[in-house]
Amino acid sequence: MDSLDAPGEPVTVHAPAGTIIGRRSGRVRRFLGIPYAEAPVGARRFAPPVPRGRFPEPFDASRHGATAQRVPLYATTTIPEPSIPGDDVLTVGIVAPAADDDRRPFPVLVWIHGGGFLAGSPASPWYDGRAFTRDGVVCVTVGYRLGVDGFAPLDDVLPNLGLRDLLLALDWVQENIAAFGGDPDRVTIAGQSAGGAAVLALLSSPSGSGRFHRAVSLSGAVFNVGTGAARELLERLGHRLGVPPTRTGFGSRTVEQIQQAVLDLRSERSDDAPVLVPCAGDDILPVLIADGLTVHGHDVPVLLGATGDEFDSGAGPEATAAARAAGTRVTDTLFRSACARTAAARRQALAGTWLYSFEWPSPVLGGAAHCVDLPFFFDVLDAPGVARALGPNPPAELATLMHADLTGFVRGQEPAWARATGVLGDPAREYGRPGAALASDTTGVFDPVARAMFPAAETC
Repeated sequence: MDSLDAPGEPVTVHAPAGTIIGRRSGRVRRFLGIPYAEAPVGARRFAPPVPRGRFPEPFDASRHGATAQRVPLYATTTIPEPSIPGDDVLTVGIVAPAADDDRRPFPVLVWIHGGGFLAGSPASPWYDGRAFTRDGVVCVTVGYRLGVDGFAPLDDVLPNLGLRDLLLALDWVQENIAAFGGDPDRVTIAGQSAGGAAVLALLSSPSGSGRFHRAVSLSGAVFNVGTGAARELLERLGHRLGVPPTRTGFGSRTVEQIQQAVLDLRSERSDDAPVLVPCAGDDILPVLIADGLTVHGHDVPVLLGATGDEFDSGAGPEATAAARAAGTRVTDTLFRSACARTAAARRQALAGTWLYSFEWPSPVLGGAAHCVDLPFFFDVLDAPGVARALGPNPPAELATLMHADLTGFVRGQEPAWARATGVLGDPAREYGRPGAALASDTTGVFDPVARAMFPAAETC
């Protein structure tokens, strides 16, 4: 689906939030841009989200809602990420099977988009949940505040507003998803990149308890960022904007102005390390995410992994093999390390942890690059922008297999491969490795980075 409008004929749902009118196309129902919170503008900007009141009139959910992203981080992104103007950026989009589908109530997948916590769009056609509805799953996409508005550690602002948005969205799902055929007792949170990092943050938070029942992190990171680096960025940002780095100062500038200033500052410095990210020290994240994972979320089954090359693709086979063996690439230190770290933190968990590694090399990007696994997991190889990123003939059978694995996990099935236990030689499923089967269950995929992080891992 390329248009911002949902195709098809009107279809109505009566939910606790009110009457919502979406569109039905065949066996797929779409309800887009539904506000779960009041618009974060005026006095509500830089404040915790406020639940949206019941709609006094039928709500037209035929079009994607406004996006928190106003200025894309890059001129060209792998994923199509439309920016949509408007104040109501705290919305959910729901793609659900037909109301007369006898498989209901359906398990629910709540998807959190990526973009470095600075950008990204829940309206991307790569996130359309039509393949999930085909397989009896309700797919929910969530918009949340980004950058300064969502994650700036300002002295007079509660931290982690973006995570607070996501928690409120999960509350909305609990209260309303049954009206769309979803089962509030079978909610899986999932995300990629920043979205995957948000999943790990919510999993490590005491506030996540009871709001979801399974978790999937694709190319997520476990951030351990102090507020010092973020405050230094805010000082420079305020200087560029001509305002003090405070709630009042930044509140006097538009979201577009602030996001453009962030983009300009990033273009002037080679250091691209993320600093406006979830940070510890409040009620949402009382301790560092890595520490929170050791005590919270142990009743939640977790599936997580990364692509083979993330941000290090295109180096050539020999150079890539040598770098991977060393475990020192950005791919390893930022993304793949999160897999080993999470498995180790959950060693005593009652619920299982399963690892995967996506190894299919895009002929366009020269490796198993960041984001290229998404069209396979969503089974949307025909979506706009896929051929540009993956070439004209990505393997459809790989998409069928990966989507089936993800859908099975959301349904409550245990993955077919062995659990990870946070030690060297942990099992994982490799997808699309050249010269191997489409899915190969193997061990030691994450060993190079695990050795660097846990030198005594053999004896753990």
